[in-house]
Amino acid sequence: MAKYFDVHPDNPQQRTISNVAERIRSGGLVAYPTDSCFALGCQMGNRDGINQIRSIRNLDDRHHFTLMCQNFAQLGQFVHIDKDVFRAIKAATPGSYTFILPATKEVPRQLPHPKKKTVGVRIPDHVVTQALLAELGEPLLSSTLLLPDEDEPMTQGWEIKERLDHVVDAVIDSGDCGTEPTTVIDFSSGEAEIVRRGAGDTARFE
Repeated sequence: MAKYFDVHPDNPQQRTISNVAERIRSGGLVAYPTDSCFALGCQMGNRDGINQIRSIRNLDDRHHFTLMCQNFAQLGQFVHIDKDVFRAIKAATPGSYTFILPATKEVPRQLPHPKKKTVGVRIPDHVVTQALLAELGEPLLSSTLLLPDEDEPMTQGWEIKERLDHVVDAVIDSGDCGTEPTTVIDFSSGEAEIVRRGAGDTARFE
């Protein structure tokens, strides 16, 4: 049964954030809010958590998981990025963008795209997510909480708790979340390719 955490959206309670982080370190899968919509998250090397996300969302092995990073310094440890791409991404973060880039050896081998060896990375502009990432001290492996055969992600923490009670370990609720996933930009070729138009403005990449 999932533990439900009601967190203040502007001043998240440190004890609660620490509790959630400990659950993640212990192999837990959490549903949490971001600056675009709710996401599922677990520790990077958590193979069972990864498989659980695949099962919940009915994903194949070509799905790009996202490493939710606290800041740019952390992001740079997990993807290869040249100067031009660096400047473009730096100007757009933090924000509702996911960037697809070649993965470094720091990324667990089950995460990158099997053929392209790429992974998604992003830096969220969300107080609660940032507090959790700061407490973890490492990226949170994530995927949008969009269930199979549904057009929009769930927006209410209590609804997530009801529907996913036996498949996630914790639900963080800090109020209504959006329904629009991130804008996805593929920089793996060195040039910006808009893969998905979402919450982030695409004008700077066109």
